[in-house]
Amino acid sequence: MPKMKTKSSAKKRFRVRPGGTVKRGQAFKRHILTKKTTKNKRHLRGAVNVHETNMGSIAQMLPMAGL
Repeated sequence: MPKMKTKSSAKKRFRVRPGGTVKRGQAFKRHILTKKTTKNKRHLRGAVNVHETNMGSIAQMLPMAGL
């Protein structure tokens, strides 16, 4: 039986919090920031939780996380 491996892209993008929720970074904040409003960029700061509808795919990508 082969080893279960974690997706390398997922372990760089997601962190599992102690309560079982998964933290992710916001998208659309990397480049082409001149045409985005200050309010839009301000709301993209910080980290947010992964939505519960996507938790199944996150659990497949992070099998050792115990989700």
